[in-house]
Amino acid sequence: MVAGTFYPANARELRQAVLSFLVAAETDHAETPKAIVAPHAGYIYSGPVAGSAYARLATCAEDISRVVLLGPSHRVLFTGLAASTSKAFLTPLGAIPVDRGAYEQVLNLPQVCRYEVPFEGEHCLEVQLPFLQLSLQEFHIVPFLVGTADTEEVAHVIARLWGGDETLILVSSDLSHYLDYEGAAALDAATSRAIEALRPEAITPTQACGCIPLSGLLHEAKRRGLKARTLDLRSSGDTAGPYDQVVGYGAYAFS
Repeated sequence: MVAGTFYPANARELRQAVLSFLVAAETDHAETPKAIVAPHAGYIYSGPVAGSAYARLATCAEDISRVVLLGPSHRVLFTGLAASTSKAFLTPLGAIPVDRGAYEQVLNLPQVCRYEVPFEGEHCLEVQLPFLQLSLQEFHIVPFLVGTADTEEVAHVIARLWGGDETLILVSSDLSHYLDYEGAAALDAATSRAIEALRPEAITPTQACGCIPLSGLLHEAKRRGLKARTLDLRSSGDTAGPYDQVVGYGAYAFS
C-alpha cells in the first residue's frame, strides 16, 4: 500500500481529504459517465483534479457495481495487460473485492495474463480506490496494469468488459511531466483536445504516462459513439508545487 505517502494512512484523515475534494469540485451533473479518466499523483497535488472526475458519479452511484480500472505500470516492464491474483485490494477505508468472474472473460486473450508483481508498490490504481469507496456504494473492481501493448489490444479488453450501467471504466493517468508551467499548460491543452476528439494516435508518452490505457479507451469510446468532456485541467503549479517543473493533471468524462 502507498497509504501514508500518496494519501493519508489514517482513515479519518483520508475520508476528510477525499470528501473535501468531492465537495469542492464544480459539476452540473448534466451527463452520466460511462468512463472517466483521473490523475494519480499524491493527493496534495492531484486530489483536487481527481475530485472533479469522481464528483460526476453522484447521480449514478447506486447503479455502479463494477469498476474496470486500467493504469500504467510504473515499476515493472512487461508485455500486455496484467491481471491481479489478489481477492481484494485494501485501503485504510477497507477492502474492495476483485471481480474474479470478470477476469475469466478476458484471460483467454493473448495480451492478458495473471501477473501480480507489477501491482506490488504500484500507486496508479491504489490512489483511485478511496475516491471510489466514498463515491460509490457496494462494488467490485477489475484492475489491470498495462505494460507494452497496442491500442487495439487494450480496447479489446475494455470492449469485453464494457457491460451496462453497472460497469464504470476508469483510466488512471497523469499528463505532462516536469515542464515549466507555461509549457505544461500548452501541451496539456493539446492533449485535452486530442482526448475530446477521441484521437488516440495524437497522444504520446510525453503527453500522458497512461497513454496506452488511455488510447484503448479512446478507441473504444469512438467505436461506441461516446463523447469526451474535459472536466478539469490543472498542474501541480496550480495546486501545491513550484512553477519551474510541474506535472499536468486532467479529469475527463465519457458519456
